Amino acid sequence: MKFIHTSDWHIGRQFHNVSLLEDQRHVLTQIIDTIQLEDADALVIAGDIYDRSVPPATAVALLDEVLNQICHEIGIPVIIISGNHDSAERLRFGSRQLKQAGLHIMGDISQVTEPVIIKGKSGITINFYGIPYHDPEQVRHHYEASVRNHDEAHTFLVEHIKQSIPLSDSTDQSDRESNSVNVLISHCFVDGAEESESERPLSIGGADRVSFTPMTDFDYVALGHLHSPQYRGEQHIRYSGSILKYSFSEQHQSKGITTVEFHLDKAPTITPLLLKPLRDMRVLEGELANIIEQGKTDPNNNDYVMVRLTDTHAILDAMGQVRAVYPNVLHLEKPGIMATGEKKAMNRKKLQQGEVEMFRDFFSQVSGNPLSTEQDKALQTIIGNLHKQEADQ
Repeated sequence: MKFIHTSDWHIGRQFHNVSLLEDQRHVLTQIIDTIQLEDADALVIAGDIYDRSVPPATAVALLDEVLNQICHEIGIPVIIISGNHDSAERLRFGSRQLKQAGLHIMGDISQVTEPVIIKGKSGITINFYGIPYHDPEQVRHHYEASVRNHDEAHTFLVEHIKQSIPLSDSTDQSDRESNSVNVLISHCFVDGAEESESERPLSIGGADRVSFTPMTDFDYVALGHLHSPQYRGEQHIRYSGSILKYSFSEQHQSKGITTVEFHLDKAPTITPLLLKPLRDMRVLEGELANIIEQGKTDPNNNDYVMVRLTDTHAILDAMGQVRAVYPNVLHLEKPGIMATGEKKAMNRKKLQQGEVEMFRDFFSQVSGNPLSTEQDKALQTIIGNLHKQEADQ
């Protein structure tokens, strides 16, 4: 029995006002291809399907297209829980009818003890229990439970699920039938895990962290929310990570999905699979001239890039010059001109040199050539006359 674990699609996301829909379609097509290549029995999406609670129409259309291919054309079930970016109510609209088509949407915390049961071709049955994103107030409201924070609320729901599992399907290996396993799907922030800049905080001051300990009894835990692929506490408690890089802080992360295969009487085989983005996300640092020269021969110059210029002098239209070789430059920083100490003093002295020197720099940047002797003399004459007129007034 094999399923694919993925999360944090964030369909409809914009990055620096640039739509990533084309990039998302590119990797979602790879996921569909992988489902067929791996002959998977199910797809699990651990929350944050959309990037916001009211997604744009183009995002809804893309998700509809993808789910139709998986559920209808390929014919395998899809299990989804809602994340903190999703609207659980909107996402689960029509969920009771959609079950008949193999689309299982778990967005109601009052139904966490109702598993989606999938039987694989090998005879192994997996009970998928889903905990959609929630806050402590929701748990207090639905269960009249005395929980004070995210950890207590999440632990309450996990224990509630474990108590509902029949003895024959118990998480205790000695009591459970060997052909039935239990998988937990949850959208949460496990304490100690690595976070990224692109994740929306669940609360202030670290109160959103939950413990991995209550989840260790499950045969596999498919987590969503954090964008870096990783495990926490135990190898089988895993974040698949987001399908794309959604911030420049993630430039060194490898994005992908995770295949999980169960065999009779054996621990699951867990295999991360990489996705190849249409455009990578990179940070380039150096002097403008060197970055422009590099861009002329860079085979991946269409990547999304952030540029940090180390030049210590003012540059006219730096963004335009970089964009000529890196058309998808999204952000530009100039830490070089924010120099301190001796460099800062030198820059201040340079600014005090006067209008002639400043215009020479301006002319050189615009034209690419220095002023000729005649032009320089004319410039000095004009500025000298202006100063004289100011003095006479």
